[in-house]
Parts: sequence; structure tokens; C-alpha cells
Amino acid sequence: MREKLQQIYEFGPLSRFTRKQRITIQAADLAFYGLIRTIGSTIKFETSGWEHVESTGGSGKAPIYALWHDRIFGGTYFLRDRGIVVMTSQSLDGEYIARFLIRFGFGAVRGSSTRGAVGALVEMIRAARNSVPTAFTVDGPRGPRYEAKMGPVMLAKKTGFPILPFSVECEKYWTVNSWDQLQIPKPFSRACFMVGDPIFVPPYSDETMLSSNQKALQSSLDELVRRGKEWKNGLTP
Repeated sequence: MREKLQQIYEFGPLSRFTRKQRITIQAADLAFYGLIRTIGSTIKFETSGWEHVESTGGSGKAPIYALWHDRIFGGTYFLRDRGIVVMTSQSLDGEYIARFLIRFGFGAVRGSSTRGAVGALVEMIRAARNSVPTAFTVDGPRGPRYEAKMGPVMLAKKTGFPILPFSVECEKYWTVNSWDQLQIPKPFSRACFMVGDPIFVPPYSDETMLSSNQKALQSSLDELVRRGKEWKNGLTP
């Protein structure tokens, strides 16, 4: 079991990709790693709701982090080197994301809501039951933007561990022209890492209860985005 978990923190083979794709993956991996580390080191973070992270750890239950895909830049840097396992897509994009996440001390399970979902969820369950924290970009890998999927809810049901919705609001950032409108913080910006109330999913949950918890996750993430805008507006003279 320990060997199986260790593999999650190692680069996966690239043999299924063409030579051109392998070069693209390796180049993108290093580029994003360098960009996130360089800019991230200049950001001045503050936190809101961090007590939820501390109380979850104190209870002996590994948190299931959940965030919107456009906040992955700030979230990656802030949560680095914590051994958090993330589900990534099996696509070319998902592979270079998995590689730079591993460089930041994350683990990566290949799968998504569209490909390899069942096997990946099994791996996430195995990791969580070994007290490993996990994370989902809940509107990934391809959207729709800001629509929460069921992954973290199912993992919470299977493990009894709480979902911790969070968001990262940056004072200043660039927006990438992509489906998620990825936010890249500008150097030396301030940022707020905000955590919502834990969401617990009972193991006996039926489809109606699961749907209710999915809506609760959606509502919490929407509220964190709203609070982030208020925080940013408060910085304006």
C-alpha cells in the first residue's frame, strides 16, 4: 500500500503520447512550475477561515479541498508541500498540470469527470483512507465554469471526511483567454486564502442527499467568490 501511494507523488510515464506531445508536456510543466514559484514567492497572503483547516486536522480526518479551476495558480502555491493528492485529467493538459503539481509536493491521480473517473475515485478513496488530504477543481477539467461536479461529494460519502471549499482572491491578476479564465496573480500582489465551513456527507446518503450536498458545495464556493470581491474592494482607497 505504501508503495502504491508513493507512485502518486512520482511522474507518470509519457509513452502514450507522441514525441511532439512529450516535448510539449515537459516544456509546459517547467514553464508553469517556474512561473508559479517565481510569482508566488512575491505574493503577500492573508487567510480567512483557516480555523476550519486546523479543526479538521485536529479531528484526525484528512480534508477534501475543493476550489474553482480559475484559482489553481494561487491555490497551488499556497498549499504546496502538504502532500495533497489532486485528480487531474488524462489529457495532454492534465499531464503537464500533474507534473508541475508533483514538483510542488502534491500527488496526482489521473482521471476526471469525463475519462477514467471511477478508477481515479478509487485511488482518491485509498489515499484519503490513509489520512492523505485530497483536492478537486470542481468545475474541471473543461467546465462549465463555476458549476460544481459531484467528485468531492462522493469522496466525502465514501470516507466520512469533510469537504473544505476554498478560494484565493488576488488583488491584481491577469486573465488567460481560456474556458476557465485562469487568473495569474501579478507579482507583489496581496491575496486572501479563504476557507468555507466544512461540508459533511453522511455515508447513508441517497441521490437526493448527495444532490443537496452538491448544491451546498456550489453555494459555498459562490459565496467565497463574493466574499473575495468584497475583500478586494476593501483594498481600494
